[in-house]
Amino acid sequence: MRRLVILGGGYGGIKILNKLLDGGLPGDVHITLIDRNPYHSLKTEFYAIAAGTKADREVRMEFPEHEQVDYVYGEIEKIDVDGKRIFVQGLTEAVLYHYLVIGLGCEDNYHGIEGAAEFTESVQTISRARHGSVAVGDLKAYGKVAIVGAGLSGIEVASEIRESRPDLNVRLLDRGETVLSAFNSKIQNYVEEWFAKNDVEVIHKANVEYVEKDGVCNNGVCFVNDVTIWTAGVQPNYLVRELPFAKDGQNKIVLNDYYQVPSHPTVYVVGDCASSVHSPSAQLAGQQGEQIADVLLALLNDNAPEQPKEIKLKGALGSLGKSDGFGNMLQQPVTGLLPRLAKSGVLWLNKRH
Repeated sequence: MRRLVILGGGYGGIKILNKLLDGGLPGDVHITLIDRNPYHSLKTEFYAIAAGTKADREVRMEFPEHEQVDYVYGEIEKIDVDGKRIFVQGLTEAVLYHYLVIGLGCEDNYHGIEGAAEFTESVQTISRARHGSVAVGDLKAYGKVAIVGAGLSGIEVASEIRESRPDLNVRLLDRGETVLSAFNSKIQNYVEEWFAKNDVEVIHKANVEYVEKDGVCNNGVCFVNDVTIWTAGVQPNYLVRELPFAKDGQNKIVLNDYYQVPSHPTVYVVGDCASSVHSPSAQLAGQQGEQIADVLLALLNDNAPEQPKEIKLKGALGSLGKSDGFGNMLQQPVTGLLPRLAKSGVLWLNKRH
């Protein structure tokens, strides 16, 4: 049997698995998917879990059952690319592979800021989002919440908490001169106005110097804070950063045109761990996953794979609570109810796929 191991059941890993199973996987190939959780989860909705507006069961999906697939649930301890084996906590024997797909996603990047790792909540894993939900939900009236980072995740967390808990004091710390620096100015202005109208304090040109259990120090001014949520940057999973592969300036693995590691062509990388001209997103990981599956299907069926085409993303969508949103649709900036409905539609399709 030829062994294919997929590390991570996120957007990229699950797309690869499903397409392999639907696309004519040879009978002598066995797939093992390794993930810390016994389900696929929709990470784009973790902000709602942290805000307490969604139960985690709403964003969990079962992995597909197939006679050529088995699952290992646990924390990966080491990836041995020379020995072609994966060490998983709790297993006495390593998981061996002939082909490997790495889709372990990202984790928070604290940029060396003292106290950030110890005293902030996160939306990077479903477990951390649950923990944040308890912290926010347990706050008494007029409690103080600070969100560090005004990218897409920070905006969605701040707006969802505001809508969920109108009694709380919500503050958003933005390092730049405007929120959502990657978006059109129309969207930036719309979101800024939403925050002003809904009494969310936005601090621009923020420079968080350190974080304490009950406070944040920004530009020399320290303020008391009950819960701090970190959304100020990500980096590839630490296991990926430790691998002896060439990496770009963001510690993502440099790949060839077929998503292979040049020095180890039986190793493929998808999603947040793969070097790309595009910013990390579920949409990007999904498209990369489809292309990797095509390459693997060709090779596993003893055919020469076609070079993947250039990825073209369809745009990005964000929410401002349950009935408002923003995004780029058909290369045009759109705000209001329409992009919020579109995001709900994308979620519906993902869950039913």
